[in-house]
Amino acid sequence: MKKKHEFKLWKEFKAFINKGNALDLAVGMIIGSAFTAIVNSLVKGILQPLINMIPLGASGNSLQVVLKAPVVDAAGTVIKEAVIMDFGAVISAIITFLLTALVLFAVIKAINKAKEVGAKEKARIDSLLSHDKKDVSEDAPVEEAPAEEPAPVAAPVEEPVAVCEDKTQELLEAILAELKAQNSAKDKE
Repeated sequence: MKKKHEFKLWKEFKAFINKGNALDLAVGMIIGSAFTAIVNSLVKGILQPLINMIPLGASGNSLQVVLKAPVVDAAGTVIKEAVIMDFGAVISAIITFLLTALVLFAVIKAINKAKEVGAKEKARIDSLLSHDKKDVSEDAPVEEAPAEEPAPVAAPVEEPVAVCEDKTQELLEAILAELKAQNSAKDKE
């Protein structure tokens, strides 16, 4: 019983991979991580120092509160780091999240719009193709041109160009009708 379940999971996983969803997910993860690095550097390098310069209250302190001062020996070496409550880092993290969410929203909206346009175009093409199939009646007999007897060899008779073009058009229409009839016969099979 367990092997059947595992086999079913494997089949579902293969179907998931073959659909391309895994590839889309991998590309999204790579782009997301690269963009997150850009946003993090922007926020930490530019915005956080500006945020930390904002004075906090009447004392003029920044958005950092030192809870415990660092322990320093006589030589000036730090023995224990200071304990700091950094409100600026929290605000920076919120800004990072909002910027990342905004860009991802824009990317997903563009992808959905492209899929919508693609679906509309596919529907239009499908309707054109189905319209062409309706033009050829499935029950209509295929008209065959009557067999002509070979003309006796004689001096060539020059026909006007318009007559030649009409025969060419008729021949092309007959060929097209034959091809459509063959396609509809294949569709029935």
